[in-house]
Amino acid sequence: MKSTDSEEAHESLYLEVNTHEDPVIPLHTSITLFLLSYCDCRSFRIFLVSARADSGQPWKEFVPEGLGATEIQVQDLPVLVRSCRLPTVLDRGGRFCRAGLAVVLRHVISRTCEREPGRRDVAALLGFKKTCLKACAEVSQWTRLCELSIPSAVEEFLRQPGDRDSHVPTAILLLERKLAEPVKVHNDDKIRRQKLHLQQKKSLYSQEAPAPEALPTQVSDSLELSAALAKLSVAEVQSSSTRGPSDIRKVKTTELPPLEHVFAEGLYFTLTDVVLLPCVHSYLRSLHRRASGMPAQLPLLCRWYLRVQEVPGVRRAAADCGLAFLSPQALGSGLLEGAAVPAGVEPEPEPVQESGGQTQVAFIGGPRPTMTKLKESGIAAVFSPHPCPSWTLDWESLPAAVNPTEGKMSDVRAVRKRQQLNNLVSMVTRLARSGDTVVDFCSGGGHVGIALAHTLPQCQVLLIENKEESLVRAESRCVELGLGNVGFIQTNLDYFTGPFQIGNDWGCAAGADWMGTGSLEHDGAREAEWSVPHVALHACGVATDMVMELCVGAGAAFAISPCCYGFIQNTLKFTFPRSQKFSDTLSYKEHMILCRFADQTAAQLPPDRRSIGKQCMGLVDLDRSWRAEAHGYSVRVMTMEPDSCSPKNNMLVGVPAGRNVN
Repeated sequence: MKSTDSEEAHESLYLEVNTHEDPVIPLHTSITLFLLSYCDCRSFRIFLVSARADSGQPWKEFVPEGLGATEIQVQDLPVLVRSCRLPTVLDRGGRFCRAGLAVVLRHVISRTCEREPGRRDVAALLGFKKTCLKACAEVSQWTRLCELSIPSAVEEFLRQPGDRDSHVPTAILLLERKLAEPVKVHNDDKIRRQKLHLQQKKSLYSQEAPAPEALPTQVSDSLELSAALAKLSVAEVQSSSTRGPSDIRKVKTTELPPLEHVFAEGLYFTLTDVVLLPCVHSYLRSLHRRASGMPAQLPLLCRWYLRVQEVPGVRRAAADCGLAFLSPQALGSGLLEGAAVPAGVEPEPEPVQESGGQTQVAFIGGPRPTMTKLKESGIAAVFSPHPCPSWTLDWESLPAAVNPTEGKMSDVRAVRKRQQLNNLVSMVTRLARSGDTVVDFCSGGGHVGIALAHTLPQCQVLLIENKEESLVRAESRCVELGLGNVGFIQTNLDYFTGPFQIGNDWGCAAGADWMGTGSLEHDGAREAEWSVPHVALHACGVATDMVMELCVGAGAAFAISPCCYGFIQNTLKFTFPRSQKFSDTLSYKEHMILCRFADQTAAQLPPDRRSIGKQCMGLVDLDRSWRAEAHGYSVRVMTMEPDSCSPKNNMLVGVPAGRNVN
């Protein structure tokens, strides 16, 4: 027997609505509502966040009635939720927040499967190995296209005047190109051999002039669509015991016919299709209303749009959300065969994976020519002395849950981790003041944030991490310790929007409950004096630059230990070198040489090679520090004590103008 809605509504889901704009329902909200209806999920209290009161509920026809949504204003949001972009989920205790479209959607699926373990159709939305849209938009071109680029491009198109001759948005054209690519799945060899067998049978029957109904007119659709729909079946599909004809088994893999897209990621209906459907529907319906005709260069997208409608549960969910699908006749020219995507449309460059095996372009030669070029320009690595090299936490007297050994690491690694924590905590204690909020970006299991929360009980500590498993472990440790000054946000850095100075929309006066139950009245004169220190231990690749950029934009102090220099690469947001002086001296390729060799500091390497690696680390971080200093910061690059605590033992400590250090 299912639990009642009231018993399961432990979490609150906050969605944005535009009560005085068109569209009334932003696409991220429409996508979330569609998934809730498709999953028949009743595990959340739904709040529709409006910027203006007395709206008259123009959103009502687009929100499934059974969700029991309530409209609230921005000023009524819990403080932790106001730190993030919507959609956002807040747990019942008000301390654990999940923000961002992909994170929230995956959480909805997780809650649905917990409530109804038999929903194989819902579990299948996460795809093979449960990784659908798991990679964050900062490092995945596909996630960025689906989660950010397509919704924003469609909403921009909808805002254009109806009489304007609009071009097809580039993001939509990129999706059409993606649908034209061959499909690869983990068992594609077997399916491709089945496809070859069907093709041969079709050819044979054609020579014998069979009746029209003998075989489907489109073999590829018959095979690939049947495989896709079998995946959606609630009942377990029994695999065939036959091995197939021997002549088919002998065909080389390279000679097998490719599989064609049925859905966005290949053969199977996944969360990606859920994300794309409201976007594509809104775009096509807008074209239909403008009587401008469907673009002939989108035949695959139009066919995808029709196929998705045949998935069980999709039409019901669409009707609940006020989405009236277009008919094949309405699509018209959009179903033309053979139309090609314009050749000039190319995908955006893929950002480097910060935890994977992607490497830079192979370089010939070492870093010495680049280092010599910098030296001739008067640029050399400078390491400031450590202000408190012997400072240490009293590990023997600390509760066991504060100790990194709780993470079940080896004794040797635990010693080094404690040494690293000594360095970060010592810097933050010099920067922090009573009432500050310390943000631990890329917090992982919370080793730094938990140590800080215990050491600085007069401060609030916020852990931000995009891996749910790590953040859940951190929350469990904080519960064991009874720490009430810690909050948790599972999100990508781009979705954290809270101001980093107490006194703006996110902060609240000293003594107020920052989780959202306290007063939202602020003492601006008092709070304007405070800034928020931020800390990140071993921020991989461009994560260091993202954290620094967030802090500089907010006027917040920071203490960061960079790592994975070899994963540094130009992205949509950052170009290297970062500072003007380095840019005037080095090319991008020359800077990448420094980044590559900055990773060569492992203890097993020869001493002279480690020394060069350390100098390259210093030069890369000097470039970063000069970038911050151009915005009025005082930045020091120093080495952790002892330097053996980590091969990546640099530490960047930045203080904005006007802030004193204890």
